[in-house]
Amino acid sequence: MRKALEVLPRALDAGVEVIELVDEALHSLRGRKIDMVIKAFSGLDVSISVHAPFVDMNIGSPYEPMRRFCILRHFKSMEAAKRIGATSWVFHPGLRTGITHHYPGVEWRSTMRSLRELYGRAEELGLEALLENGPEPFPFVLKKVEDFERLFSEVGGDIDIKLAFDIGHAHICGQVGEFIRSFGPHIRYVHAHDNDGKSDLHLGIGKGTVDWPSVVEELKSIGYGGPVVVESVEDVWGSLAKLKELLA
Repeated sequence: MRKALEVLPRALDAGVEVIELVDEALHSLRGRKIDMVIKAFSGLDVSISVHAPFVDMNIGSPYEPMRRFCILRHFKSMEAAKRIGATSWVFHPGLRTGITHHYPGVEWRSTMRSLRELYGRAEELGLEALLENGPEPFPFVLKKVEDFERLFSEVGGDIDIKLAFDIGHAHICGQVGEFIRSFGPHIRYVHAHDNDGKSDLHLGIGKGTVDWPSVVEELKSIGYGGPVVVESVEDVWGSLAKLKELLA
């Protein structure tokens, strides 16, 4: 965590306005790390978002003790996000399991139950919860346009579902433009990274096959003005510069 925070000055010099912290593994937001983050960001003109833990996490688990564990871990993550002053909290949808073929829809129903609990807790905390679209080939129950159409149809006005739109994930599904056009009013946050259209590689922007000028035009067409966060694992600073050039 300390080493990660050392990039803050360079990020600020580059004009970064939003920094996403991943509440996972060595970067888990707990204990002294929370105090370190609060101290590091004190007085800085930058917003914080938090990505929920995702390793071995399945809010769609049909095994209730496991689903409950995931919900409680997410609650702790949300509370940590609130404590450090984060304005938003991004999380993954549920996953299908080995019993899907024997009990069709069980993970979907568990995910719906979890969404109600998570959005309810977010409202209590005054935190913006943002559901992210998953990529192929992973067995997320929510990754394609038709999945989210079903979601919004089922929840109606019961839950104010807000989305963290992941460009790279949608690119693998071949639905970047369709996703933006279908759910524009619900998109409040964007993850930007590239890939070859087949694997979730998190390449630098322009290093894969995403049609970035087209993506930017699609976002502009819906009047999107929220954060666009670079999620590349390589060429981060080059990706940031490229993104600023595209959005100019």
